[in-house]
Amino acid sequence: KPEIALAEIDRAIAANVRFGCVLADAGYGLSAPFRQGLTERGLAWAVGIPRHLKVYPVDVKLIWPITKVRGKPRKHHVPDILSIAAEHMLASAKWKAVSWRSGTKGRLKARFAALRVRTADGPPQRIWDKGQQHLPGDEAWLIGEQRASGEKKYYLANLPAATDLRTLAATIKARWICEQAHQQLKEELGLDHFEGRSWKGLHRHALMTMIAYAFLQHRRLAHAGRKKKNQRTSASANHARRTSRHRRSHPSAAVSAVPTLPKTNP
Repeated sequence: KPEIALAEIDRAIAANVRFGCVLADAGYGLSAPFRQGLTERGLAWAVGIPRHLKVYPVDVKLIWPITKVRGKPRKHHVPDILSIAAEHMLASAKWKAVSWRSGTKGRLKARFAALRVRTADGPPQRIWDKGQQHLPGDEAWLIGEQRASGEKKYYLANLPAATDLRTLAATIKARWICEQAHQQLKEELGLDHFEGRSWKGLHRHALMTMIAYAFLQHRRLAHAGRKKKNQRTSASANHARRTSRHRRSHPSAAVSAVPTLPKTNP
Protein backbone atom coordinates (compact mmCIF):
# COMPACT_ATOMS: atom_id res chain seq x y z
CA LYS A 1 0.00 0.00 0.00
CA PRO A 2 1.97 3.04 -1.18
CA GLU A 3 1.93 6.05 1.12
CA ILE A 4 0.56 9.22 -0.41
CA ALA A 5 2.31 12.46 0.58
CA LEU A 6 0.26 15.58 1.27
CA ALA A 7 1.70 17.12 -1.88
CA GLU A 8 -0.10 14.40 -3.87
CA ILE A 9 -3.53 14.90 -2.26
CA ASP A 10 -4.88 16.59 -5.39
CA ARG A 11 -4.18 13.49 -7.46
CA ALA A 12 -5.50 11.19 -4.76
CA ILE A 13 -8.87 12.95 -4.68
CA ALA A 14 -9.05 12.57 -8.48
CA ALA A 15 -9.42 8.81 -7.91
CA ASN A 16 -13.16 9.15 -7.39
CA VAL A 17 -15.87 6.54 -7.18
CA ARG A 18 -18.60 6.60 -9.85
CA PHE A 19 -21.30 3.96 -9.80
CA GLY A 20 -19.10 1.85 -7.49
CA CYS A 21 -16.05 2.03 -9.79
CA VAL A 22 -12.81 3.74 -8.74
CA LEU A 23 -11.37 5.89 -11.53
CA ALA A 24 -7.76 7.07 -11.59
CA ASP A 25 -5.17 8.35 -14.04
CA ALA A 26 -1.98 6.63 -15.14
CA GLY A 27 -0.08 8.06 -12.19
CA TYR A 28 -1.98 5.64 -9.96
CA GLY A 29 -2.81 3.00 -12.57
CA LEU A 30 0.90 2.29 -12.97
CA SER A 31 1.09 1.15 -9.34
CA ALA A 32 0.39 -2.56 -8.91
CA PRO A 33 -0.04 -2.19 -5.10
CA PHE A 34 -2.70 0.47 -5.74
CA ARG A 35 -4.68 -1.79 -8.08
CA GLN A 36 -4.24 -4.81 -5.83
CA GLY A 37 -5.37 -2.81 -2.79
CA LEU A 38 -8.60 -1.84 -4.55
CA THR A 39 -9.22 -5.44 -5.55
CA GLU A 40 -8.64 -6.66 -1.99
CA ARG A 41 -11.33 -4.22 -0.82
CA GLY A 42 -13.79 -5.63 -3.32
CA LEU A 43 -13.87 -2.44 -5.42
CA ALA A 44 -14.24 -2.23 -9.17
CA TRP A 45 -11.66 -0.01 -10.83
CA ALA A 46 -10.73 1.45 -14.21
CA VAL A 47 -7.36 3.20 -14.38
CA GLY A 48 -5.11 4.70 -17.00
CA ILE A 49 -1.77 3.04 -17.68
CA PRO A 50 1.33 3.92 -19.70
CA ARG A 51 1.63 2.23 -23.08
CA HIS A 52 4.70 0.25 -22.01
CA LEU A 53 3.04 -1.48 -19.03
CA LYS A 54 3.52 -5.25 -19.39
CA VAL A 55 0.62 -7.70 -19.64
CA TYR A 56 0.17 -11.38 -20.49
CA PRO A 57 -2.36 -13.01 -22.82
CA VAL A 58 -5.37 -14.25 -20.91
CA ASP A 59 -4.57 -17.88 -21.78
CA VAL A 60 -1.02 -17.78 -20.40
CA LYS A 61 0.00 -20.96 -18.55
CA LEU A 62 2.55 -21.66 -15.83
CA ILE A 63 4.91 -24.51 -16.68
CA TRP A 64 8.00 -26.18 -15.27
CA PRO A 65 11.05 -25.01 -17.24
CA ILE A 66 13.32 -27.58 -18.81
CA THR A 67 16.72 -27.45 -17.11
CA LYS A 68 20.10 -28.78 -18.08
CA VAL A 69 21.23 -32.15 -16.76
CA ARG A 70 23.79 -30.66 -14.40
CA GLY A 71 21.71 -27.62 -13.55
CA LYS A 72 19.81 -27.15 -10.33
CA PRO A 73 16.14 -28.13 -10.54
CA ARG A 74 13.78 -25.19 -10.68
CA LYS A 75 11.54 -24.61 -7.69
CA HIS A 76 9.02 -22.28 -9.29
CA HIS A 77 6.82 -22.30 -12.36
CA VAL A 78 7.37 -19.85 -15.19
CA PRO A 79 4.90 -18.59 -17.82
CA ASP A 80 4.95 -20.30 -21.19
CA ILE A 81 5.03 -16.90 -22.92
CA LEU A 82 6.71 -13.63 -22.04
CA SER A 83 4.78 -10.51 -21.14
CA ILE A 84 4.56 -7.71 -23.70
CA ALA A 85 3.74 -4.00 -23.65
CA ALA A 86 0.09 -2.97 -23.63
CA GLU A 87 0.37 -1.13 -26.94
CA HIS A 88 1.80 -4.24 -28.63
CA MET A 89 -0.93 -6.43 -27.16
CA LEU A 90 -3.61 -4.25 -28.77
CA ALA A 91 -1.75 -3.71 -32.05
CA SER A 92 -3.66 -6.48 -33.83
CA ALA A 93 -6.95 -6.03 -31.95
CA LYS A 94 -10.17 -4.97 -33.65
CA TRP A 95 -10.83 -1.25 -33.09
CA LYS A 96 -14.39 0.01 -33.17
CA ALA A 97 -15.98 3.47 -33.14
CA VAL A 98 -17.91 3.96 -29.89
CA SER A 99 -20.03 6.87 -28.65
CA TRP A 100 -20.45 7.07 -24.88
CA ARG A 101 -22.55 10.22 -24.27
CA SER A 102 -23.80 13.51 -25.70
CA GLY A 103 -21.70 16.63 -25.28
CA THR A 104 -22.33 20.31 -25.96
CA LYS A 105 -21.28 19.82 -29.59
CA GLY A 106 -22.99 16.49 -30.23
CA ARG A 107 -22.15 12.88 -29.52
CA LEU A 108 -18.73 12.16 -28.05
CA LYS A 109 -17.00 9.28 -29.79
CA ALA A 110 -13.64 7.67 -30.42
CA ARG A 111 -12.22 4.32 -31.51
CA PHE A 112 -11.79 1.67 -28.82
CA ALA A 113 -10.40 -1.86 -28.56
CA ALA A 114 -10.50 -4.21 -25.58
CA LEU A 115 -8.95 -7.57 -24.71
CA ARG A 116 -8.98 -9.78 -21.65
CA VAL A 117 -5.42 -10.07 -20.31
CA ARG A 118 -3.49 -11.08 -17.20
CA THR A 119 -1.67 -8.22 -15.53
CA ALA A 120 2.08 -8.64 -15.07
CA ASP A 121 2.06 -7.76 -11.39
CA GLY A 122 2.55 -11.15 -9.74
CA PRO A 123 5.60 -12.06 -7.65
CA PRO A 124 8.97 -11.39 -9.36
CA GLN A 125 10.67 -14.46 -10.77
CA ARG A 126 13.66 -15.13 -12.99
CA ILE A 127 12.22 -16.21 -16.35
CA TRP A 128 14.51 -17.88 -18.88
CA ASP A 129 17.37 -15.51 -19.68
CA LYS A 130 15.30 -12.34 -19.20
CA GLY A 131 16.21 -11.81 -15.56
CA GLN A 132 13.60 -10.87 -13.00
CA GLN A 133 10.13 -10.68 -14.48
CA HIS A 134 6.73 -10.41 -12.81
CA LEU A 135 4.52 -13.48 -13.02
CA PRO A 136 0.93 -13.25 -14.32
CA GLY A 137 -1.49 -11.62 -11.93
CA ASP A 138 -5.26 -11.19 -11.99
CA GLU A 139 -7.38 -11.21 -15.12
CA ALA A 140 -8.54 -7.79 -16.29
CA TRP A 141 -9.63 -5.76 -19.29
CA LEU A 142 -6.97 -4.01 -21.37
CA ILE A 143 -8.62 -1.12 -23.22
CA GLY A 144 -7.18 1.15 -25.88
CA GLU A 145 -8.57 4.50 -27.01
CA GLN A 146 -7.68 6.19 -30.28
CA ARG A 147 -8.81 9.79 -30.41
CA ALA A 148 -9.59 11.86 -33.50
CA SER A 149 -6.16 13.47 -33.28
CA GLY A 150 -4.51 10.05 -33.59
CA GLU A 151 -3.36 9.98 -29.96
CA LYS A 152 -3.74 6.65 -28.20
CA LYS A 153 -4.44 6.03 -24.51
CA TYR A 154 -4.44 2.76 -22.60
CA TYR A 155 -6.39 1.55 -19.56
CA LEU A 156 -6.87 -1.43 -17.27
CA ALA A 157 -10.18 -2.34 -15.64
CA ASN A 158 -11.29 -5.25 -13.47
CA LEU A 159 -14.90 -5.03 -14.64
CA PRO A 160 -16.70 -8.35 -15.35
CA ALA A 161 -15.69 -10.34 -18.41
CA ALA A 162 -19.19 -9.92 -19.89
CA THR A 163 -18.94 -6.11 -19.96
CA ASP A 164 -19.54 -4.69 -23.44
CA LEU A 165 -17.21 -2.23 -25.16
CA ARG A 166 -19.55 0.76 -24.84
CA THR A 167 -19.84 0.28 -21.07
CA LEU A 168 -16.06 0.03 -20.79
CA ALA A 169 -15.65 3.25 -22.77
CA ALA A 170 -18.32 5.12 -20.78
CA THR A 171 -16.78 4.03 -17.47
CA ILE A 172 -13.30 5.15 -18.49
CA LYS A 173 -14.46 8.51 -19.85
CA ALA A 174 -16.48 9.22 -16.69
CA ARG A 175 -13.20 10.32 -15.09
CA TRP A 176 -13.61 13.64 -16.93
CA ILE A 177 -16.68 14.35 -14.80
CA CYS A 178 -14.70 13.59 -11.64
CA GLU A 179 -11.93 15.95 -12.75
CA GLN A 180 -14.46 18.70 -13.44
CA ALA A 181 -15.97 18.22 -9.99
CA HIS A 182 -12.49 18.35 -8.44
CA GLN A 183 -11.71 21.58 -10.28
CA GLN A 184 -14.97 23.21 -9.16
CA LEU A 185 -14.39 22.06 -5.58
CA LYS A 186 -11.05 23.86 -5.58
CA GLU A 187 -12.02 26.98 -7.51
CA GLU A 188 -15.50 27.61 -6.10
CA LEU A 189 -15.60 25.98 -2.65
CA GLY A 190 -12.03 26.24 -1.36
CA LEU A 191 -11.01 22.58 -1.28
CA ASP A 192 -7.35 23.59 -1.63
CA HIS A 193 -7.51 26.29 1.07
CA PHE A 194 -6.84 23.94 3.98
CA GLU A 195 -3.79 25.00 5.98
CA GLY A 196 -3.81 22.45 8.80
CA ARG A 197 -1.39 19.60 9.41
CA SER A 198 -3.58 16.73 10.57
CA TRP A 199 -5.24 14.10 8.42
CA LYS A 200 -8.44 14.38 10.47
CA GLY A 201 -8.64 18.12 9.82
CA LEU A 202 -8.04 17.62 6.09
CA HIS A 203 -10.67 14.88 6.00
CA ARG A 204 -13.26 17.12 7.68
CA HIS A 205 -12.44 20.03 5.38
CA ALA A 206 -12.77 17.83 2.28
CA LEU A 207 -16.02 16.34 3.59
CA MET A 208 -17.62 19.75 4.20
CA THR A 209 -16.66 21.03 0.74
CA MET A 210 -18.09 17.88 -0.85
CA ILE A 211 -21.34 18.27 1.10
CA ALA A 212 -21.56 21.87 -0.11
CA TYR A 213 -20.87 20.74 -3.66
CA ALA A 214 -23.58 18.06 -3.47
CA PHE A 215 -26.09 20.64 -2.14
CA LEU A 216 -25.30 23.12 -4.93
CA GLN A 217 -25.52 20.40 -7.56
CA HIS A 218 -28.92 19.38 -6.17
CA ARG A 219 -30.14 22.99 -6.42
CA ARG A 220 -28.75 23.35 -9.94
CA LEU A 221 -30.40 20.16 -11.18
CA ALA A 222 -33.69 21.06 -9.51
CA HIS A 223 -33.63 24.49 -11.17
CA ALA A 224 -32.82 22.93 -14.54
CA GLY A 225 -35.70 20.49 -14.08
CA ARG A 226 -38.16 23.28 -13.27
CA LYS A 227 -36.94 25.29 -16.27
CA LYS A 228 -37.48 22.34 -18.61
CA LYS A 229 -40.92 21.72 -17.09
CA ASN A 230 -41.92 25.37 -17.58
CA GLN A 231 -40.71 25.23 -21.17
CA ARG A 232 -42.79 22.12 -21.83
CA THR A 233 -45.82 23.72 -20.13
CA SER A 234 -45.47 26.91 -22.19
CA ALA A 235 -45.07 24.92 -25.39
CA SER A 236 -48.18 22.87 -24.59
CA ALA A 237 -50.19 26.03 -23.79
CA ASN A 238 -49.09 27.72 -27.01
CA HIS A 239 -49.96 24.61 -28.98
CA ALA A 240 -53.41 24.46 -27.31
CA ARG A 241 -54.10 28.13 -28.10
CA ARG A 242 -53.08 27.66 -31.71
CA THR A 243 -55.23 24.55 -31.94
CA SER A 244 -58.27 26.23 -30.40
CA ARG A 245 -58.01 29.21 -32.76
CA HIS A 246 -57.64 26.85 -35.67
CA ARG A 247 -60.67 24.84 -34.58
CA ARG A 248 -62.88 27.93 -34.15
CA SER A 249 -62.39 28.83 -37.78
CA HIS A 250 -63.86 25.54 -39.04
CA PRO A 251 -67.59 26.11 -38.22
CA SER A 252 -67.79 29.46 -40.03
CA ALA A 253 -66.01 28.03 -43.02
CA ALA A 254 -68.35 25.08 -43.03
CA VAL A 255 -71.46 27.32 -42.82
CA SER A 256 -70.35 29.56 -45.64
CA ALA A 257 -69.65 26.57 -47.83
CA VAL A 258 -73.20 25.17 -47.48
CA PRO A 259 -75.54 26.65 -50.16
CA THR A 260 -78.80 28.33 -49.10
CA LEU A 261 -81.82 26.17 -49.57
CA PRO A 262 -84.27 27.52 -52.22
CA LYS A 263 -87.64 28.81 -51.00
CA THR A 264 -90.65 26.87 -52.20
CA ASN A 265 -94.38 27.70 -52.06
CA PRO A 266 -96.40 25.42 -49.80
